[in-house]
Amino acid sequence: MKLYESETVELKEIYTSDLKKEIVAFANTYGGTIYIGVQDSGHIIGVDNADFVMQQISNSIRDSVRPDVSMFVNIGLLQEDKKFFIKVTVSQGTKKPYYLSDKGLKPTGVYVRSGTTSAPASEDAIRMMIKMADGDSFEENRSLVQELTFNKLEEELQKRDLEFTEVQMKNLGILSPDDIYTNMGLLVSDQCKHSIKFAVFQGIDKLVFRDRKEFTGSLFTQLTDAYRTIDFYNGTKATFHDLFRTDERDYPEDAVREALLNAIVHRDYSFSGSTFINLYSDRLEMISLGGLVSGLSLEAAMLGASQPRNEKLAALFYRMKLIEAYGTGISKIISCYKGLTVQPKFENVEGAFRVVLPNIHAKVLSAEEQKYLPVLRLFEKQKEITRSDVEEALGSGTTHAINILKEMLDKDLIRKVGNGRLTRYVQK
Repeated sequence: MKLYESETVELKEIYTSDLKKEIVAFANTYGGTIYIGVQDSGHIIGVDNADFVMQQISNSIRDSVRPDVSMFVNIGLLQEDKKFFIKVTVSQGTKKPYYLSDKGLKPTGVYVRSGTTSAPASEDAIRMMIKMADGDSFEENRSLVQELTFNKLEEELQKRDLEFTEVQMKNLGILSPDDIYTNMGLLVSDQCKHSIKFAVFQGIDKLVFRDRKEFTGSLFTQLTDAYRTIDFYNGTKATFHDLFRTDERDYPEDAVREALLNAIVHRDYSFSGSTFINLYSDRLEMISLGGLVSGLSLEAAMLGASQPRNEKLAALFYRMKLIEAYGTGISKIISCYKGLTVQPKFENVEGAFRVVLPNIHAKVLSAEEQKYLPVLRLFEKQKEITRSDVEEALGSGTTHAINILKEMLDKDLIRKVGNGRLTRYVQK
């Protein structure tokens, strides 16, 4: 009997703990056979204490490889010329990728067969194997990161008197039935790879940054941090009706909350990019990746139709009473602006969804008043302006600049400070 190494045959003189790497590689590729007690030349030298070695192999497979690959492995004892050697037959597994439990779902733990050697799989190859084995549901796919903690999630659950046991983790989809963390688990873990990027701009475009932040960690941490930061920048205007004072925020708090929850719960997390929140002087924008799920139009969504992309995540937020019912977010945002002159906007394009909340206290220029924009943009770089600044911005003479400034004063767009040569103008 002559044996040769190939893509599906591996020869080993003796048993070593590295054998599990070969088993993982065969299970992740097309299967194969490992002979123990056979030299690279194909010469059979046999093994001592074959029963003990077979038990070592069985224990190693059970303890060191995830998911359980034992049902795809057969260990047999062969004899030739009074020499005993071991044959380990590995079938192609159905729950790829298989990996070394102490290394995890990463190239150092996942191997594939390449020629006559077992090589680390690339991250792209690992993702492809997960998708082929687990299907297209991002939430249910196994996470590439398995070293996860859930401090923030446990804290939020405790506030609501909800349990967080292993059984609950499986019910919520955080753990798979074979005790492997899913992408759902990754999203709500403290190690979540996605983030929210927040930017504050001076004025109505992106010319001048005032502030920028990035929120990371569990989606619940990101939700809390993003809401608090928006709330910090959400100005308050006091109005009086007779003797009664009413404080009104620039952006209705319920609208901000619903838009933020929608951006977190319904975005497509198979994209690695961040969710964006942009705050301008006249509007708050939230841009989430993925757009509406296929088959759901913007018109249908505005009528209240709902098809959650992340069903398990939406169910968890619902259970934690962060969302009241599916499909109500957009209608709640619209109701917050009922009776106002400005209205929210919703835009769905391929790959992204944008919600625009207008600042209810921002001055909205009419078509006729658009001519004042060059002057108003001066305030994005300086607090006060002069007549000569206006002349330069408009490219006009003194008379035209004086007339424009007078019109803007009459329309209550600016305020005059000082007199004579010390005259300055500030934005209202």
